[in-house]
Amino acid sequence: MKRILILGPGGAGKSTLARKLAAKLDLPLIHLDQHYWQPDWVPMDPEKWPAVIAELTARDSWVMDGNYASALDQRLEVADVAVFLDFNRWKSLWGAFTRVLKQSGQVRSDMAPGCPEQFDGEFFIWLWNFPRDSKPELEAAFARHPQTQVVRLRSRNAVGKWLGALSACPKRFQDGSMDT
Repeated sequence: MKRILILGPGGAGKSTLARKLAAKLDLPLIHLDQHYWQPDWVPMDPEKWPAVIAELTARDSWVMDGNYASALDQRLEVADVAVFLDFNRWKSLWGAFTRVLKQSGQVRSDMAPGCPEQFDGEFFIWLWNFPRDSKPELEAAFARHPQTQVVRLRSRNAVGKWLGALSACPKRFQDGSMDT
């Protein structure tokens, strides 16, 4: 396992899992938010984004977190594993809400400089509609890329167990049997 994607709704803990996984497996860590956003939450030019993704995914190994549907196929094409934090909307909303309470106005380590933590209406709507809009897109992309192993984790407890199982039994990680 050299190229691992971490996907899922906001507030599910993608960045936290990516950090822990990269440290555990001694792999480079890529937070896509750091590459996409410019100061003051200005998005990257959409015409330049595919080239950035191509450069990042061409690296020998990585743990990469972030959804970015426009570049999902490009990443799944080369990923060994996609870890999908398949949390319900209430868990994700709670995670995002508590993150904002703790870090409001601060720039998180997984974000681009000049992008302080915030919770706005657009983010709330995206998060609320994730099961209806984004999850089907992810599922369709997984189906288009059967060569990429998908590990689906449905709770923070399952994430912890899965991380613990990596060192105890790496075969379980490799064959995707931790579908919890």
